[in-house]
Amino acid sequence: MNYSNPANLAVLACPGGEVFADEVIVHLKKGYRHHFERTVSELAKRYTLDTDAVVQRINFINDAAFHTHYVPGKADTIRIPHFKVPARFTLFPNGEIKAEILESIRGKDIYIVQDVENHYPVNFNEGTVKQVLSVNDHLMTMLVTVDAAKHAGAGQVTLVAPIYPYSRQHKKKGREGLTATRVGKILEFLGVNRIITLDIHSREIGNSFNCMRLENLHASYQIIRALSRLPGILNDNFVVVSPDTGAVDRNKFYATTLKKPLALLYKERDYSRISKDALENNISEIKLLGNVKDKTVFMADDMLGTGGTLLKAMQSLKDQGAGKVIAAISLPLFSGKAIEYFDAAYQEGLFYRIIGTNAIYQEALVQREWYISVNITKLFAQTISRLHQGLSLSSLLDNRDIIVKLFAET
Repeated sequence: MNYSNPANLAVLACPGGEVFADEVIVHLKKGYRHHFERTVSELAKRYTLDTDAVVQRINFINDAAFHTHYVPGKADTIRIPHFKVPARFTLFPNGEIKAEILESIRGKDIYIVQDVENHYPVNFNEGTVKQVLSVNDHLMTMLVTVDAAKHAGAGQVTLVAPIYPYSRQHKKKGREGLTATRVGKILEFLGVNRIITLDIHSREIGNSFNCMRLENLHASYQIIRALSRLPGILNDNFVVVSPDTGAVDRNKFYATTLKKPLALLYKERDYSRISKDALENNISEIKLLGNVKDKTVFMADDMLGTGGTLLKAMQSLKDQGAGKVIAAISLPLFSGKAIEYFDAAYQEGLFYRIIGTNAIYQEALVQREWYISVNITKLFAQTISRLHQGLSLSSLLDNRDIIVKLFAET
């Protein structure tokens, strides 16, 4: 962010992503104030000026050079932009959705925030209508919002989607579409310059775009920090287990970072059976490569839908003599009756805790004793700020250094 003139950055929230966007904006404002004050202090020392005079000069340059992106306020105080763009979303009786932007965004760097898995009532028609939307409805809302921003003259459009829509439809095994790729192509055609997401289900999705960039963030630092705060967990009896072959790289990262052994669960599936929910799935057998007897087990995965695969893995680990079982999920969907199934599993002692992020808006889940929610909005705010300034994202995309620092401090 250009801290002398941040008014060129704007956040536009779709109804499903409004809660997430509001939290991101809080961190953007804190970050702006912190960096502005540091800049003022350094300039005051360098040129032996009074700090109030430096603030006033910065504001003068702001007003003179960037009159099209003016931040109102007193001349001798820090003027923090509002960042959030006012918008009106209308839901018509036939189900159509319209997005209207209520102030000029011409030439601005726009970040559109949407949570396509928010299945709680969201506001339309200036709050007079509350509606629970499907993934498809949220996706359509996102598309019309992008279209509105482009027609309003936005300089650059970045989509902030903590969960990438249709990301599980990334492979073609028969007569089916590559819908994950198609969604990206549609967004690219509409003029989206970049997508910021969390733990995308397949990294190959980003390889299908022509010019649009995909910034894939990771919540490993936030998850490890929450894990380290659990009393008596990170000891010599701790082992990391990959819940399937597809999650080996992710769990190898945790095992290497925590300096703990790595084990693997191998699942055999009967594809003649159709998975219906968490209790009825097509897993026929689970084999363990490694030792978990009397050990605290940690498993990490990118996404939890109905939870059937994870519940079976937990049962298998307990059958093998595992002690406490802890799972970390970047994208906790908990679809259908998943919360009820995990309530029952917790009562049976199948697991100790599940650590998830607030990438998906949840109300009932965060009230559970067994669930720990970690906040990733600061990570997204830092990413937005760095992108706006044209700075590197390397330390955010590869966060091993800050994890090492975390353990050094603790």
